[in-house]
Amino acid sequence: MHDTIRLESLGVAAVPVATREFMTAARAQAGALGRADFDAVYVEHPIQDQTPREIAAKAEAVVDEIVARLTTKR
Repeated sequence: MHDTIRLESLGVAAVPVATREFMTAARAQAGALGRADFDAVYVEHPIQDQTPREIAAKAEAVVDEIVARLTTKR
């Protein structure tokens, strides 16, 4: 989250992506970094034991949200 917020502060559009398992931690870190409004896009947990097809399905489920965040000025 730190690097993503740093990129945003430099004017580079960035979106953190995490699994729902890390939602609370990601939000806490964003708040600690002074950007409580900066939230990640969350996919279903887990990732590490998923097949490439399952990971692709998780990515497909959030790709529109990621693109929207990257292309919309905040």
